[in-house]
Amino acid sequence: MKNYKYILLDLDGTLTDPADGITNSIKYALNKYKIAAKREELLKFIGPPLRDSFMKYYGFNREKAEEAVAYYREYFALTGIYENSIYPGVPEMLFRLKKSEKTLLLATSKPTVYANKVLEYFNIHEYFNMVSGSNLDGTMGTKSEVVEYALSFLPDSGLELAVMAGDREYDITGAVENKIDSIGVTWGFGTVDELVSAGATYIAKTVKELEDLLIP
Repeated sequence: MKNYKYILLDLDGTLTDPADGITNSIKYALNKYKIAAKREELLKFIGPPLRDSFMKYYGFNREKAEEAVAYYREYFALTGIYENSIYPGVPEMLFRLKKSEKTLLLATSKPTVYANKVLEYFNIHEYFNMVSGSNLDGTMGTKSEVVEYALSFLPDSGLELAVMAGDREYDITGAVENKIDSIGVTWGFGTVDELVSAGATYIAKTVKELEDLLIP
């Protein structure tokens, strides 16, 4: 077990449960096209880039998907962003990681502007050295790009001591493509099979297990 120094953490499904806010925002967007959907059907939107999900699950072309994302943000920016809860034990874990002199970096597919608001809303912004997210114009749209940007702030020797923790295959793939270790967490929206198949170095089933992996 490595004594990791640089900890990249996903946001949605790892630190917070955004299900209500995200699914309500998607419902709002789909309603513009007279499309009805149940909440359970929309949980698969949590994790990957929104534009890609509208294209994959509803057959939207790129232009229509980008329009749907704009509708999504109409609701999310004012209401959906706060229909969110932080997982029990997360603030305490972040405090102990920081006290152990770990460098924490947020690596999320959520636009950086929204990610910062979520961290501030839950009073955990102070624990992070930097936030790497997507851009509102659609750039930095893949998890691999988000992870790569976060890693660019580390010293050259930092990759050996860096690890990415997240709940979906995209988090693990982002780590694999950037040649760092990864921890798949199972309290979010991915499955153990999904995380293992993607190549997770470790699996954590509770926040305490994740903390124990990060502070050996």
